[in-house]
Amino acid sequence: MKKVLSGMRPTGKLHLGHYLGVIKNWLQLQEKYDCKFFIADWHALTNKYKETDNLKENIRQMIIDWLSCGIDPQKVTLFIQSGVKEHAELALLFSMITPKSWLELNPSYKDLKFNLYYQYMRDFLAGKQIKIIQTPPPESFDEAFEKASGKQKSKIFEEYLRESFHRAFYNQKGIDFKWLREVLLKFGIQKKIVEEVIKNLEEGDVGKDIDTLGFLAYPVLQAADILIYKADAVPVGEDQLPHIELTREVARRFNNLYDEIFPEPEAILTEASRLPGIDGRKMSKSYNNAIYLSDNRETVDKKVLEMKTDPKRIRRNDPGNPEVCIVFRYHQIFTDQEKVKDIDTKCRKAEIGCVDCKKILAENLNKFLDPIRERRKEIEKDLPKYERVFQEGTEKARAIASETMLEVRKAMKLWEF
Repeated sequence: MKKVLSGMRPTGKLHLGHYLGVIKNWLQLQEKYDCKFFIADWHALTNKYKETDNLKENIRQMIIDWLSCGIDPQKVTLFIQSGVKEHAELALLFSMITPKSWLELNPSYKDLKFNLYYQYMRDFLAGKQIKIIQTPPPESFDEAFEKASGKQKSKIFEEYLRESFHRAFYNQKGIDFKWLREVLLKFGIQKKIVEEVIKNLEEGDVGKDIDTLGFLAYPVLQAADILIYKADAVPVGEDQLPHIELTREVARRFNNLYDEIFPEPEAILTEASRLPGIDGRKMSKSYNNAIYLSDNRETVDKKVLEMKTDPKRIRRNDPGNPEVCIVFRYHQIFTDQEKVKDIDTKCRKAEIGCVDCKKILAENLNKFLDPIRERRKEIEKDLPKYERVFQEGTEKARAIASETMLEVRKAMKLWEF
């Protein structure tokens, strides 16, 4: 049977985005394969090493969330990463044979650094009520922008801006602040605001949390996580493919240097969550825009009522456009498809109001979450019992990892103790 491994970082309670992006897929995989799912608490330290006060509680909440959603310890091995010290040993040995350039050129590493600065800048300017995509394009912008329609203009310009950042955002010493200052001024941002954002980027903590050896080398630890169990496949989103390819390269390099021990795992591509937060941005704890799997009915009702709808639909009798409505995107996932068609038609004809539409969604979301809530209550009544499930799974995982490490040490001709 195919061996599958996957993990999640314990950063807090899980929300609907986690369910659709990860848990839903795990529920399907556990029925087909030999699966091992682990709580990646070491990986949580790569950019949150200062924030360990809540780490144990986050692990407990993840245990509750996984089991409440139906992840079955009778079908899969569940464990906590730091309880299997062999991960760290194998990561250390892998780091001896992994060229530094592989890590520095890893697209995910570069993209995360870029996104950290870029998202900070976007949020900063949004706080100043400045939308970058609505500012005039630079003179050198492609003719395609001029030919595009309104919606296309916004999309094309956003893509142009991101591409410009990717090309010029970093020089060899890091962020190119001179270029950033010039490009923001060119986009029509007031000089005072530009200087403020540049100062915050230069003097603040933005980006510093990932300028560590741990962050640079976390793909090596990830490779150890996967290969120590000789996993054949890893479920990942498309953005994680470079990590799987690096894992394959590490396995190949080790096998060529020492002995054929590790398989080259394949990626099982998973569909990225299409669910935005209640404000339209990516669903995130840091944005305070998430609907959590642990939210009660009243909280869900309140959050749904706060959701943004078609901004052009001001009055009840104005026809709406479901294509730009966050509520409708939720309906497409959590509402019966016949009802979705009905809502689409009535919205466009102003036959249903936004409040009524939201009430329907809130009821459907609560129906979806009710079984999870019920299982959560049962688990919380005897949490130590379910924590022991992870303890037993960790011991089982460590036994497998120990066998692999015996092979590794023998292949590398290390001293035997």
